[in-house]
Amino acid sequence: MALKIPPLNPLKVFEVVARTCNLTLAAKELHISQSAVSKQLHVLQEYLGVELFRRERHGISLTQAGQRYGDAIAPAFESIGKATGDIMRSGSDRTLRIQTYTTFAAKWLIPRLHDFHTRYSDIAVVITNSVKDVDFDRDPVDMAIQMGNGAWPGTDTDFLFEDVIEPVCSPAFFRTNAPESAYPQALLRTRLLVSHYRQKDWQTWARQCRYEAEIDSVESMRFSSSVLTWQAAADGLGIAIGQTALLVDDLRSGKLVAPFGLSVRTGASYYLVRPQLQRHSHKVQMFRDWLAEQIASQG
Repeated sequence: MALKIPPLNPLKVFEVVARTCNLTLAAKELHISQSAVSKQLHVLQEYLGVELFRRERHGISLTQAGQRYGDAIAPAFESIGKATGDIMRSGSDRTLRIQTYTTFAAKWLIPRLHDFHTRYSDIAVVITNSVKDVDFDRDPVDMAIQMGNGAWPGTDTDFLFEDVIEPVCSPAFFRTNAPESAYPQALLRTRLLVSHYRQKDWQTWARQCRYEAEIDSVESMRFSSSVLTWQAAADGLGIAIGQTALLVDDLRSGKLVAPFGLSVRTGASYYLVRPQLQRHSHKVQMFRDWLAEQIASQG
């Protein structure tokens, strides 16, 4: 059996009148005229077929039925108000929740976060890791950084940078296994380091650079993440496929080298992903601006 729900606007007006017992105060709280309050009360009484209040010389008073009804509906409006406040505060507090990949967080975002905290010390950043595309209905985050083509339903996206790959290894591994630096192909006959989530990168790079024959049947070592794969490369276990944008710091410091100097675009890109219906948030805008500045400075 369907519940009988009266018109909600007259019901809200009655809740305020019942709480204040004053038409003038009710009109002020609701930001409408006193005559509009009276009209809404009349609509509710007509719907219910019950007298809820009586007009008196100095205002109104609730009938016994009106008092019982007012007491009964007040907790419902209080619950609605609390729930509304909670959900609105979740987007306006000073905690910024970001979902991204472990590799992106460890190799690019975290090394730069000190600068963000220095500028915006009142915003606390919380990072969660996931390889799944963000679902803002499921995931309690304000934004995500993920890779793809930028077309995720129900989201707004900001392009960050393309996914570009090339082989990387330690300087010592390069010297030992390719003594003639002009001919780095010798490195492809050693050991290929492979990340679980990027298993096709070696084939993608080799196909575009015409090294497919060189990597065919070569020994490989597999790791559960790109972070571990690149650490293995830095420790001299073999040669890995690196994501150039995420290894800028390691390449600049000399921890890793790119012996071939041949980079390949995979066709995917990194994006900042936000819910399409998200209210404008100061903390989100600050992070977007900061992120764009960091990427621009990376060149």
